[in-house]
Amino acid sequence: MAQFLATLLPDAKRLHLQLGPIDLIIGAQGLQADIDAAYGQARQAFDGLLEQLVSELAVLKSPVSKHNLKTTGPVANRMVEAANHFKGQFVTPMAAVAGAVADYILASMTAGRSLEKAYVNNGGDIALYLSGGAQHRVGIVADVHNPKINMTTTITYDHPVRGVASSGWRGRSHSLGIADAVTVLACSAAQADVAATLIANAVDPGPCAQVTREPAQDLSPDSDLAELLVTVNVTNLSNDQIERALARGQHLALDYVERGLIAGVALSLSGRVVSVGEVLTQAKTISPEFINLASKEAVHAPS
Repeated sequence: MAQFLATLLPDAKRLHLQLGPIDLIIGAQGLQADIDAAYGQARQAFDGLLEQLVSELAVLKSPVSKHNLKTTGPVANRMVEAANHFKGQFVTPMAAVAGAVADYILASMTAGRSLEKAYVNNGGDIALYLSGGAQHRVGIVADVHNPKINMTTTITYDHPVRGVASSGWRGRSHSLGIADAVTVLACSAAQADVAATLIANAVDPGPCAQVTREPAQDLSPDSDLAELLVTVNVTNLSNDQIERALARGQHLALDYVERGLIAGVALSLSGRVVSVGEVLTQAKTISPEFINLASKEAVHAPS
């Protein structure tokens, strides 16, 4: 079994777990004994997680619309459950993988612990835990090349949001659309992850010379998107193309909000940032605990 990295970061407050493509930053607030126990539970849950996912990879790369997918692992089960909420579209459980890992580790580390709050940040897909009276502050950066906070939100115990996830054509995963960033707030990180992927896919001006696409399998032979065309370059979009692409993403996002699948979403393209839902607000002078970057990378800012 492969060995994973498990170490406290230099601030001695946050835990770093890493193995292969899974790279987690974990934080918690509460009594030190509970924090130490929670971190121990996170390490234990992380051990063997990647091997479990690999063992079910063939199933997890199958479209949920065509199959009644059966999985056994706790993360795989979360992936299938999240994807099934969106099964009217082409989607595989792989769209939920980063968020589902964050959700599982968070559930494992908080079980039996009396924490004020906690989070698991998996490359920008974040699972949140809150006790009564606690809150998390999130800052959203729409363009990693222009790293300023564009929007903010404060998530409280009474609000149903417990997950934040982002997607975009320049992120870690391939996208069918051209969004620089789509950041979603939902009841879980896994569900936010799927929604962000699908809304980002929908941000599309249609066939045009300004967008270059290639089959996903030519870029990543093992991609669950197979022969579908994914975006590899975007140049010099007109205002009409930007508006048309964002409108398509907004239309799908509004459907998800109205169906209760997500709470809110911010969409970014070529310097334009729009939102759907009532959770996200224009940036104010605050110090966010989390800065969610368009590229699905993320840093944690001190509160």
